[in-house]
Amino acid sequence: MADKRDIRRIKKRIAIRFGIDEPARVAYTEDISMIGMFIRSPYIITPNSKIKVEIVLPGGTIVELEARVMWAKKVPPNLFHLVKKSGMGVRFLRFHAGEDAYDNFFENIATPHTFVAGETQPCVEKFL
Repeated sequence: MADKRDIRRIKKRIAIRFGIDEPARVAYTEDISMIGMFIRSPYIITPNSKIKVEIVLPGGTIVELEARVMWAKKVPPNLFHLVKKSGMGVRFLRFHAGEDAYDNFFENIATPHTFVAGETQPCVEKFL
């Protein structure tokens, strides 16, 4: 079944911290978009709950945001590494720090880059 959502998602594993009162639990993203992410974790928070998320981008910029858990799939710990979508999908509600850095990071990884022979900088290809 095709994904009907018109959102550009990028498969990207990034270490994050999350939690209800404070971002105390460590997890990883499986995919990210401009408006949300899938958090792969055996620790699940009830859908419709608000959570705090902290992301440390490459280069050290810290992004702090608030998100809502849209859906969650909990699996037994012994099956966690076998089940593909064990974790939760979250939608960003509000950035508290690092919004511009996150936007730039996402656009950079979402844009195809190619190198021209002899060049050391990528040429960004725009597909229309």
